[in-house]
Amino acid sequence: MQNPYDAAYQESINNPEGFWGKVAEDCRWFKKWDKVLDNSRQPFSRWFVGGEMNTCYNALDYHIDEQNRGDRTALIYDSPVTETIRHITYAELRDQTALFAGALVDSGVGKGDRVIIYMPMIPEAVVAMLACARIGAIHSVVFGGFAAKELATRIDDARPKLIVSASCGIEGQKIIEYKPLLDAAIDIATSKPDKCIIFQRPQRKAPLKAGRDIEWADAMKSSSPADCVTMLATDPLYILYTSGTTGQPKGVVRDNGGHMVALKWTMKAIYDIDKDDVWWSASDVGWVVGHSYIVYAPLFKGCTSVIFEGKPVGTPDAGVFWRIISQHRVKAMFTAPTAYRAIKREDPKGELIRKYDLSNFKTLFLAGERSDPTTVQWSENNLKVPVIDHWWQTETGWAIAANCMGLHPFPVKYGSPTKAVPGWDVRVLDINNESLPPGEIGALSVRLPLPPGALTNLWENDDRFVEAYFTEYPGYYKTADAGMIDDDGYIYVMSRTDDIINVAGHRLSTGGMEEVLAAHPDVAEAAVLGVQDALKGQIPVGFLVLNSGVTRDQNEIVAEVIAMVRDQIGPVASFKMAAVVKRLPKTRSGKILRGIIQKMADNQEFKTPATIDDPAILDEIGTVLKGLGLTTSK
Repeated sequence: MQNPYDAAYQESINNPEGFWGKVAEDCRWFKKWDKVLDNSRQPFSRWFVGGEMNTCYNALDYHIDEQNRGDRTALIYDSPVTETIRHITYAELRDQTALFAGALVDSGVGKGDRVIIYMPMIPEAVVAMLACARIGAIHSVVFGGFAAKELATRIDDARPKLIVSASCGIEGQKIIEYKPLLDAAIDIATSKPDKCIIFQRPQRKAPLKAGRDIEWADAMKSSSPADCVTMLATDPLYILYTSGTTGQPKGVVRDNGGHMVALKWTMKAIYDIDKDDVWWSASDVGWVVGHSYIVYAPLFKGCTSVIFEGKPVGTPDAGVFWRIISQHRVKAMFTAPTAYRAIKREDPKGELIRKYDLSNFKTLFLAGERSDPTTVQWSENNLKVPVIDHWWQTETGWAIAANCMGLHPFPVKYGSPTKAVPGWDVRVLDINNESLPPGEIGALSVRLPLPPGALTNLWENDDRFVEAYFTEYPGYYKTADAGMIDDDGYIYVMSRTDDIINVAGHRLSTGGMEEVLAAHPDVAEAAVLGVQDALKGQIPVGFLVLNSGVTRDQNEIVAEVIAMVRDQIGPVASFKMAAVVKRLPKTRSGKILRGIIQKMADNQEFKTPATIDDPAILDEIGTVLKGLGLTTSK
């Protein structure tokens, strides 16, 4: 007899229309779809064609108007950096959202218009997202850690009619002023928004620009609540920019209907969360995890979602996670392994854990980067709950592989995110687009069609969408991750096959950093690669070849390029380490051997390739790596 996971998985692959059609019945539709899946223009698959609905209605109004659960807590805002805890009911969140949606309408925003949201981890960020969904505007949330240039790039691509921001964010004990960054980004950008709505935080008020900027409170006072507009399931809900290998970010587009169906289903199927549970995703609304599992999935399900403004250590100590889990009776949480590595470093024996009652806590989920066995085992031993690694991407919107706790839990294998989730037909391919047998490493790929909730396109860029994801392996989505599947169906994700690195769970392009370094007037050539880091998983390290004749102090140049990356990409890059070298190791055709440098830095064995133009250069690189505190091995 099949277990529930096997039954669900087989049906989702063999009969995707039947499987997802049944799942979709759990959502509220204004008009049922005409066709579950239109796959006539692959890879431009469309789910629930002809269906009419509204994302905000399903997240808020449905629970109030049809389930009589308006007094249920929707959000718990826990902000140790401001010493604030707020409980916000579904009714309160709906009323605030409707009012802000009215403010957007008053500012000329309508269906199909883009709104950029550049905000810290406060409830108003959630209100802004849901308000856009309510009136059919397409939101694009930009992480508050990005600098003005990165924000400007996204403004020019999305061309927003309006930008929503706040006067400041708070990082630990430090206040980060957002308004000067926003103003600088608008100055840089070619596309200019008509209006900006600014939420003034008491920690730091921002001066407003007359004629363009509106204070959040004033906008709310003068507006009237807006109703939910009817949307097609295939209409875009949001754009979320992810790092591109050219340094130019890619605007991932998510639809309304497929997104709603898939995410609501995952709350129980993967995370074993029901409508009366408290759920916490310790991420940021600027990342896909925040979109999917701080805002949309928990609210579709009708449970309580914690929105946390703080850090795993230092706000005030390494026990803040346990305090929140205990105080708010969190059943399961989701965060990046980096957070637990930071806690482990501060409290290696887990002594702070034992100060709190965690009896209601059932499962810890980790994702965003590789979950190293040491961190997983430390968490298991101290928390006494299952620790579940799972694998997904900005593009996929939800987990490709996971231990589906609400269907049928499997034994954990360290280093593996367990098995493909129903809907994801994962294969390991060789260079000839042929499936490899169990145990052999190749390109982890997903056979088309992609399930609901995955990206439907890149914003206004069909050609790049096809080229980036579907050209190299025809008939498959290219994850750009390499790995294998074992005899039991467990997936192992080994490494990236492009230049994207994971820094504390944040996907960043080394190519984008190289562009910044190469722009320094004294730099002739630059290479950036990710090296292993015990806390952040990976950190970027830069190598600079200077222009002939440069006699300036090399330490000054290094300090300048580090500052440039911080200014142009942002502190999120954690770019703090660079060195000057005479030459970079290259093949005879001129390709920089980044993989060799990375293996040297990570103390991994490597073979000097026969195509290298000068093997002696590796000795110099080894000396430089030792000078940076990184060891080498041959």
